[in-house]
Amino acid sequence: MITRLQLGDVAVDVVRKDIRNVHLAVHPPTGRVRIAAPSRMSLDTIRVFAISKLGWIKRQQAILRGQERERPREYLDRESHYVWGKRYLLKVVEVDRAPSVAITHQRLILTVRPGTPEGRRHDIVQSWYRDQLKQAVAPVIEKWAALMGVSVPRMFVQAMKTRWGGCNPATSSIRLNTDLAKKPPSCLEYIVVHELVHLLEPTHNARFVALMDRFLPQWRSLRDELNRLPVRHAEWEY
Repeated sequence: MITRLQLGDVAVDVVRKDIRNVHLAVHPPTGRVRIAAPSRMSLDTIRVFAISKLGWIKRQQAILRGQERERPREYLDRESHYVWGKRYLLKVVEVDRAPSVAITHQRLILTVRPGTPEGRRHDIVQSWYRDQLKQAVAPVIEKWAALMGVSVPRMFVQAMKTRWGGCNPATSSIRLNTDLAKKPPSCLEYIVVHELVHLLEPTHNARFVALMDRFLPQWRSLRDELNRLPVRHAEWEY
């Protein structure tokens, strides 16, 4: 059950869960605010916590609302597509053979059978992005897992509507957003480090920040870079 707190012009959705700590998040694209709080925590206590974070919440909302949005893709010739932070123009080649995606100079070559609909073209390109990310992230995880002394037995790559990554400390598994293959490699490294640190500290508390400072001192600038880059046009949900 969701309870709505109204703090001036800021609405906060509160969800009580069987957790030990309070989690605050501001979600794209509109800056919706959500607090997950321990089941036994009173609403007054949650309200005081939210008020103490109002300045931070409004700064995050301003960033998200000003963030550039990608235009909807139709998968037609000369559309702009990004791969590892670089812009490529799409070239669609229609031939009667298995579909494929390849990069040649400044072009992203999408080979499809004649008459392939937009939805299928989208799926082909997304599958290619997923493969690119899987290949790129393996050595990054290996490097940082060794430095942190953690183990990552399972890693998943998938389309994610509201997050760049996720971590399950109980299973030591992490999830990564397919769209990271569109961003600079440094952004991928930041997200990997962020999720691996959660294996050492599940919450975003002072210890988490200290660990991020220790392992990746420039993480704040990388986070800001990722926040400035265009994101998908679709409405993101919780």
